[in-house]
Order: sequence, then C-alpha cells, then structure tokens
Amino acid sequence: MLTILYRDQHLIAIDKPSGLLVHRSEIDRRETRFAVQLLRDQIGQQVFPVHRLDRGTSGVLLFALDSDTARLLNQDFAAKQLAKTYLAVVRGHPADSGDIDHAITRQPDEREYVHGNAQLNAQPAFTRYRTLARCTLPYAVDRYPQSRYALVELHPETGRRHQLRRHLKHIAHPIIGDATHGKGVHNRFFQTQFNVGRMLLHAVELSIRHPHSGEALTITAPLSGDFARLVHELGWADALPAAWQGESGRD
Repeated sequence: MLTILYRDQHLIAIDKPSGLLVHRSEIDRRETRFAVQLLRDQIGQQVFPVHRLDRGTSGVLLFALDSDTARLLNQDFAAKQLAKTYLAVVRGHPADSGDIDHAITRQPDEREYVHGNAQLNAQPAFTRYRTLARCTLPYAVDRYPQSRYALVELHPETGRRHQLRRHLKHIAHPIIGDATHGKGVHNRFFQTQFNVGRMLLHAVELSIRHPHSGEALTITAPLSGDFARLVHELGWADALPAAWQGESGRD
C-alpha cells in the first residue's frame, strides 16, 4: 500500500516510492502500476494529480480529491505559490551553497514524442542549492585515487522537466543513480558498494497554501529504505532535521 502523508476532504499526499510512475505513459506502455490508479483503488475514490515526480524520484506527491480543488492547485502551481525541497546525493563536493541559473531546452512530453509535435525551445530555469554533508571515500571509482560525494538540499524555483537532474549535471555534480544525466561508473559503484541502485533524489517537503482555507500547509516525506540507510551509513544523518531522517528499514 502507498504511504499516505496527509489527507483532508480536498487533498491527499503520498510518499511515492522510487520506480513508480505517476500515471500511464505512452513511452512506458509495458508498465502496469501507476500512482494514480494505486491510490484511487486504495482509498476508493477518484484522485487528480496536480504535479509529477520522475519515475526514479521518491517523496511527496500531491493529489486533489475533486476537480475544483485540482483547478485551484494548478493555478497556484502555475503562479509558483509553493515551495519544494529535495534531497540528493551527488558526485563531488559542491560549494556550500549556490544558485543555478541555466536555461533548459524543453523536453517533449510523451504525446509529443509519439505524434512528432516536439518544439525544443530553451526555457529559463533556476535552482537554489545548499550542501549539507560531504564525504571522501578511499576508492578509485574514476580518474582519481579517492571519490567524493555530497548530500545536497535543492529548491527549484521553476518547474522544468528533469530540472534538478539537468542542473546538477550542468555544474558537474550529477545525481547518483541518474542513468540519463549521471555517470555510469559512479552509479555502478553505489550499486556494488552500498547495494543502492535507485536514483538518489527525494522530494522531502512540499509547502503550499491550502486552496480552500488559505492556511499554510507543509507536507514532509522522511527518507526511507535505501536512501535513509545510505545517509546513516555515510554518517550524514545528523546533517538533516529529525523530521527528514526517517527510518532505514522502510522502503
């Protein structure tokens, strides 16, 4: 069953596991499990996704429980009246903090790929980051005798497709486990050394204005499973707020 993080008469939020698609995709036609259908069946009513997470990304995923709430949330998302916080493990040691202001060529969605209507225009994209913890491991994974990694907190100010993954690649600190924008030798190292094969990107927190009451609402998805275990194993847990640390035994 999906872990429900928050629910009222208008909204429901789940902790999406890594590897689960949000909804049916024309590209992944062989896939049979989707967050929309699983949640609908679990709670016995229709749900309306108002944003998405990449298949490999875990964490807070918000749904409306009626079409009017979905409309209001879509307006707020379009107006950027929200705040998203992600955690990621990246290659290298980034600066203590920084801004990534780098336009991204728009990636077509599934329908555009299938029907050949893709228009690849560069769009402004902005991400803030903060480095929470670093480590240097005594393994020659790539060109150097040691390998450096870091835990970073990410705040996307825009919502471009694969924005965080592409921005971190742009500053030469790609996310571990990212098969498209990362580096295979480091991804394989984490698979063999730590038994972690997933992409290490997690939507840890979503803050919105409730579309009906107007009250501030923050929904948190603590780290769990492989990601939480890795953070503890690398000695990074103390760098996180207690509400984000989670348990390493839950997938």
